[in-house]
Amino acid sequence: LDPTAPSPPLHLAALLGDHYCVDTVAFTPGDQLLLYTDGVSETRGRTGEFFPLPDWMRRQGPRPPRELLDRLHQDLLHYSGGRLNDDVAALAVRRPSTQAPEYPV
Repeated sequence: LDPTAPSPPLHLAALLGDHYCVDTVAFTPGDQLLLYTDGVSETRGRTGEFFPLPDWMRRQGPRPPRELLDRLHQDLLHYSGGRLNDDVAALAVRRPSTQAPEYPV
């Protein structure tokens, strides 16, 4: 997703008052959304580069949310050399592409 305007950090949003931009995007059948903390986006590799999350997401393809989160955690640990320097939290939500559940519960 590309926002129409940059957003301030959450703790500074109150300073904007009523001057903020709201973007709306369709969440269509088959779409998946990944919400994450800065511990994910700020994970650094052995040489200091940030984890390439947008590229990583493009390579994942459709998969169950639990599998996506397990793979993300595994790949973050691998990228960082086995040590995460910040707490990591993520939530994956997938809208089913059919009326029936796509994955067993």
